[in-house]
Amino acid sequence: MTFDFKKEFKELYKPGKEPEIIEVPKMNFLAVQGKGDPNEVNGEYQRAINLLYPVAYTIRMSYKSDRQIPGYFKYVVPPLEGFWWQDGVKGVNLQRKDAFSWISVIRLPDFVSNDDVEWAKEEVIRKKKLDCSAVKFCTIDEGLSVQIMHLGPFDDEHFSVAKMDEFIANEGYEKDFTDTRHHHEIYLSDVRKVEPEKYKTIIRHPVRKKNV
Repeated sequence: MTFDFKKEFKELYKPGKEPEIIEVPKMNFLAVQGKGDPNEVNGEYQRAINLLYPVAYTIRMSYKSDRQIPGYFKYVVPPLEGFWWQDGVKGVNLQRKDAFSWISVIRLPDFVSNDDVEWAKEEVIRKKKLDCSAVKFCTIDEGLSVQIMHLGPFDDEHFSVAKMDEFIANEGYEKDFTDTRHHHEIYLSDVRKVEPEKYKTIIRHPVRKKNV
């Protein structure tokens, strides 16, 4: 049976429509970092995604190559995720997409190493003539967070964020945005095939317990 992270880790990929507190474990990712409006046609964000997926699927299909990764098992490539921030803003200003900095990521199974990622990048360069030098192996330890399943267009995310803010205030938590802890989105819908009203997006924010 093919391993599916979304099914095996429901606490991470199937939150409810109401906010909840979760301790997110340390995970490894393929990552590309950049700046700018994600909606810009042929912009930096779109180019980043077009690099992540070929590398992710090359690793996924490595068992058919000469690269036999120790501990490998067949798996479904996890969904695209993004960490977002803006200079001088605690959290994000969703109205200022042009000011975004971001790290676009795809989760990796624990058996994948940096060497495996470098091999996959070379394979993509060789087969598809894509410059994958911007793709990096990274580890993110997200820690204590509040999360919610946002249903609908990205531009309506502020409604879900407001629910999260009210929830953590009532539960004795506060937001904990830092230089390394950011607004986090996990994209469960294929925006090429699904109407915006039906988008499913997990939103996470870093939190900490309030000092009493």
